[in-house]
Amino acid sequence: MDTKTLNDELERYLRPESFPLGIRMFEKEDLPAKVKIPRRDFGCEIAICQGISIGRRYGWTVAMEREDINCPLARVAFGFDKPVDFYTEGNLCFGMYTETKEAGRISEEAVPKFEYGRYGYIVAGPLNRIDYVPDVVVVYGNSGQVLRLLTAFLFKRGGSLTCSFTGRVDCADIVVKTTQTQMPQIILPCYGDRLFGQTQDQEMAFTFPWKFSEEIVEGLKGTHQGGIRYPIPSFLRYNPVFPPSYEKLMEIWKKGG
Repeated sequence: MDTKTLNDELERYLRPESFPLGIRMFEKEDLPAKVKIPRRDFGCEIAICQGISIGRRYGWTVAMEREDINCPLARVAFGFDKPVDFYTEGNLCFGMYTETKEAGRISEEAVPKFEYGRYGYIVAGPLNRIDYVPDVVVVYGNSGQVLRLLTAFLFKRGGSLTCSFTGRVDCADIVVKTTQTQMPQIILPCYGDRLFGQTQDQEMAFTFPWKFSEEIVEGLKGTHQGGIRYPIPSFLRYNPVFPPSYEKLMEIWKKGG
């Protein structure tokens, strides 16, 4: 399985509106050559969810380091900045997401995080264009498309997929949690992803570690052959019911009138 083949199979079975992405964490010296760097190429700093949206909507490969990112939550989650006391005490949650600082502290603890200083860049680009093997694949779509990916993952193994949600910092769920757990995740787009990444209300996402690519494709094929399709077909073979006046005319015709 290579990234272009995976992209073709996802396009065939899901028909997503935006490009499926391959995301990889890089050391600075390993950065791919053909990338867009926000400060250099866009003249601005962005949130990671913006970079992901640029990748999936523009078809560009975006590389973001610490100085390109102006979202403090993402800087901490991706290990670009240290979680200092002001952060860990819950001040960023308090009054916005939580009633108390203590509840905010618990919420910040729940955000998955990379070790501080472990990585230099997060790179996100369309599967059909990138020249690196991704750590994580993310596909945005509607609930029906995410359902198809879920059933594809469970095709061989059965059972269920357990995910957790905080309603915040979904970029950490997409990359950090998926990398750390080495399991797929269903992603509920957070407020920032909707505000800054302009993710729409009908959209959600499904992520999986690269190692599951072949299994996901086999699952998409298998469930498709079993009758689980996208677009999901409607059952249309039934007798519709019409107003009484329509039925009366039908009776007249049946009597030869």
